[in-house]
Amino acid sequence: MPATIALVDDDQHLLTSVTMALEAEGFVVRPHSDPVKALQDLLSRPVDLAVLDIKMPQMDGLELLAQLREHSTLPVVFLTSKDAEDDQLYGLSQGADDYITKPFSVRLLVERIRAVLRRAEPATSADGTALMVRGALVLDEDRHLCTWQGKALSLTVTEFLLLKALAQRPGHVKSRNQLMDAAYGDQIYVEDRTIDSHVKRIRKKFRAIDPAFSQIETLYGVGYRYTTP
Repeated sequence: MPATIALVDDDQHLLTSVTMALEAEGFVVRPHSDPVKALQDLLSRPVDLAVLDIKMPQMDGLELLAQLREHSTLPVVFLTSKDAEDDQLYGLSQGADDYITKPFSVRLLVERIRAVLRRAEPATSADGTALMVRGALVLDEDRHLCTWQGKALSLTVTEFLLLKALAQRPGHVKSRNQLMDAAYGDQIYVEDRTIDSHVKRIRKKFRAIDPAFSQIETLYGVGYRYTTP
């Protein structure tokens, strides 16, 4: 089945041109120029991925993302202006999976969308299971579920992949470059601060369940590691 993409942007020209380009690549596209109506539609009719412009009237992309994240871990790619670094980092810290700066080539957007969708697919091991248990942490890749001390956490695609990469070998340090490859693949470059924003959000989610959570350690200038109690 072709993936369904929600495209939300108040620029009607961009909305039309990108919709046509994505449909030509085989995607099913739901275009929205009104972010408020887009939110209602996304909550009632889930899609595989959403592409959100940040700068929109009525409700900007950051607010739309915040409201989505109250109900969904839907993969999200942001469209931002080149000088909106703070918005990009804030969006990542709030649960966006990737961003692309305007002006952009549709070909690049398509590749970013496909990369995020690939990351969202479960990777089953050779014995047919996709369950990782590290003490109180359980990761179920088939169902994209994460639990800590028996309590469920809602993780985005990127957060899940970063946590999985860290937890695979407890005690071993993962550099930011290694984490970038694990979460984004080696064809996409993101800045160190992007990884830092995601890790910060992961910790925040764990500490909402367990204030004493300290399993993800920062080694300044080196990277991160996951430790078991």
